[in-house]
Amino acid sequence: MDTYRNLPTGTRIPETADAAMTRAEQNLRLLQSAIPSGEKFYVWAYAEDGHVIATSCPESESDLLHHAFSVFGGVEKALSCAVSRKDRPSLIGSPIGMQWAVTFETARKDNLFFVIGPVFYAPPTESQLREALRPYRDSIENGSWAAELIRRSSEMPVMPYSIFTRYAVMVHNTLTGSQFNVCDLFDASGSIEKDPTALPAESYHKRDRTKVYQAEQALLEMVRKGDINYQGALTLSSSLSSGVPVQGREPLRQARNSIIVFTSLVCRAAMEGGLSPEIAYSLGDSYIEAVENSRDTGELNELALTMYHDFIYRVHHLHHNPDCSPAIQKCCDYIELNPDKKIRISDLASLTGYTEYYLTEKFKKETGVPLFLYIRRSKTDRARMLLASTELSVQQIAEKLAFSSQNYFARCFREDAGCSPAQYRKDAKNR
Repeated sequence: MDTYRNLPTGTRIPETADAAMTRAEQNLRLLQSAIPSGEKFYVWAYAEDGHVIATSCPESESDLLHHAFSVFGGVEKALSCAVSRKDRPSLIGSPIGMQWAVTFETARKDNLFFVIGPVFYAPPTESQLREALRPYRDSIENGSWAAELIRRSSEMPVMPYSIFTRYAVMVHNTLTGSQFNVCDLFDASGSIEKDPTALPAESYHKRDRTKVYQAEQALLEMVRKGDINYQGALTLSSSLSSGVPVQGREPLRQARNSIIVFTSLVCRAAMEGGLSPEIAYSLGDSYIEAVENSRDTGELNELALTMYHDFIYRVHHLHHNPDCSPAIQKCCDYIELNPDKKIRISDLASLTGYTEYYLTEKFKKETGVPLFLYIRRSKTDRARMLLASTELSVQQIAEKLAFSSQNYFARCFREDAGCSPAQYRKDAKNR
């Protein structure tokens, strides 16, 4: 790597700086300013030939971490993303559990790309790293490289997947001026906002098994119901747990174990939701086979989200008005994806191009439920999940679901659930 000089901001660029290097330095300073000062992970600018143009990483660590990114195929993966999905940030993993996020300057034609990281989603042990690095030792000219990486691994940042993906999106939006959200990383439907139930960053290392169980049950209940508005619950769950705590021989094995367990749970929840065993088992087996064949933790994360999304949408299309016309199904999907909005019949009429009268008549004829009641039940169904899996107050849930008042929410909930919100929460915790 080139010799670097220190800049006032801590960012370093090669002595032989040209226009691209100057632009990279300016962008790195901008991206670094978007990351809280307490977070210890770095920002890098790479040229398409794989050379580092600029980085905020100290010189004492930069050679080692750049070498790790290169050896684990980070440059090739980033350039591949530049071809297939340059307009969005991408996550890149490795066999040892190190993760990076990559983003691109979409306004330019060159292949300059920016990287943040590395981080670990869970702290690896020395024995795990030794096992995972075994295939690389013979191919690395400098025999001390693997040992040095193992020695320094305890100094590298550890943060939950949910936090790192938010930083990845934040950095991308800062660089490009886009308005992406976390779910856009994976081409999933829907949107996600900052979840008010999320734990503060300093609490993520604490594993509250009761909350983990509640969040897990909320995820599985969404599969049973085919609830396509799952992003908030998925983020909450990933913030509480990074997966099965039993350690495998190396990080890749541990990640596979977690996703296989998750796939098995989701598969059974889908069958409980009505998906036939023939389809559910076959689908689950195909995803587990893909998990076993994966050699990259970043690929495994995306695979898990794809699997969950796939099962939910299959149950959704099975249960949610399978005989409805496209216009009415569009209304149903909009209602389920926007429980936090005050949905008016006039909004749905504009969505479909129908008059309000024609829409209400057609909706009831095709679904068997009055439109206003369908909207209300969608919100009270969401309230059940929040009561069972979060600590939000009844007042907060009423506000979150756009009810006009807590009393009106409680009355609607009682009519649909047969009990008060407080009683439902009490019964859910006792189950």
